[in-house]
Amino acid sequence: MKLPKLKSILLIGAGWLSLGALPAQTTIGLGDAIRYALNNSEVIKQARLDIEKGVYQIKETRGAALPQLTGTSTMTNNVLVQQFVLPAEAFGGEPGQFIAIKAGQTWSALSQVQLSQQLYNKQVFTGLKAAKSTEEFYRLSEQLSRENVIQQVAANYYQVQISRLQMDVIDANIARVAKLGEMIEGQYANGLARKIDVDRIKVNRSNLDAQKSLLENALTQQENLLKYYMGMPIEEPIQLEKLDIATLPLMDIRQLEDDLNVENLLSYNVLKKQSELLHFQRDAIISEGYPTLSLSASYTYNTQSNNFNLYSNKALNYDMAAVTLNLRIPIFDGFSRRSRVQQSQIAINRLQEDIRRTNNSLKMANENAKSQLINSLNTIRMQQANKRLAQEVFENVQNNYKNGLASLTDLLDAEQSLVEAERSLNEAILQYKIGEIELKKSNGNITDLLGE
Repeated sequence: MKLPKLKSILLIGAGWLSLGALPAQTTIGLGDAIRYALNNSEVIKQARLDIEKGVYQIKETRGAALPQLTGTSTMTNNVLVQQFVLPAEAFGGEPGQFIAIKAGQTWSALSQVQLSQQLYNKQVFTGLKAAKSTEEFYRLSEQLSRENVIQQVAANYYQVQISRLQMDVIDANIARVAKLGEMIEGQYANGLARKIDVDRIKVNRSNLDAQKSLLENALTQQENLLKYYMGMPIEEPIQLEKLDIATLPLMDIRQLEDDLNVENLLSYNVLKKQSELLHFQRDAIISEGYPTLSLSASYTYNTQSNNFNLYSNKALNYDMAAVTLNLRIPIFDGFSRRSRVQQSQIAINRLQEDIRRTNNSLKMANENAKSQLINSLNTIRMQQANKRLAQEVFENVQNNYKNGLASLTDLLDAEQSLVEAERSLNEAILQYKIGEIELKKSNGNITDLLGE
């Protein structure tokens, strides 16, 4: 096993042991949220149940190859005992006459034990291989479900974080507008500002309050979606670690790898395993045309009496036993089996097309993720520079406004430009993190996020 894979498994195992639940007031990071999801997600729990189901499917199929032992017992009350009509002459009677003789007793019982064992049945043996492959398919599906949950949790985790940063931008802007409003109202009271300036500030503040209300609602929905993907009760509060974009590590573009091996990805391997199962299904249908050989044995104990004293020494008791070798040779089935084989082959061919399409899709996803990551990195650097410039412009205009060298319009425009620069930077960071997550997913390294 490769070291990175071993590290991922150890991290996941540690998460299951250490993070079964989150205290209400605990501040959690991305790794904590992912580990909680891996232990509580309904999707993963269902995948694990499928694995357990696969184990029992193997046992069920294996049981068909083991000896089959059955026991039966019946008891009959012959209310009217059947009679045979025979020539009376055979019993010393007159020729040409007939007499009726009872054929049995009033009470009868039969106990039987039967044993059967498959000696050669290609369909059963093919089923054993298919059952084992089914269990492996469920295990791969569970790992793929785990990767998908990690991706969903990580993407929504950063969506919530960026929305909170956008909330900080709005709160800071509201604070600036409130401070500016106090100053202008003071100037207006002293006759140094116009009424329209006071009204413009009030309108600006009202717009900001509306924006904050919309963002608060969106943030609540995003947090609920994050808790949903984590498998956390929606009503339970959640507190995330604050994202510090100033210290956010950015990937070196030169670290991007071009040697993607699709065959190492779970999405591809799940389809390959599904193809293997379809081949087993086709082989099982073909196996129906093979001869089968089985051995069976039976032991039967009969007892009869006109009184209810069965199985006693006063009843008529006798037993019998037999061993049988059974050979079954299919000869002609009206070509129905051949038609089912062709249908199974068509399903295999369709899946092969899915595998080729998925191969190309995974390569496309990897290239798109790298492209988005590179574009987001360039956008972040540009927006960082743009934010610094917008901050300098705002501070200069604010200083000029205080000194009567700039209008209120200039100040509000500069402030709006600063807000837009901050929002654009936050959005670029979100796109970068999503691109990073997509790249890890496309490379098969999504479990690396457990260490964050």
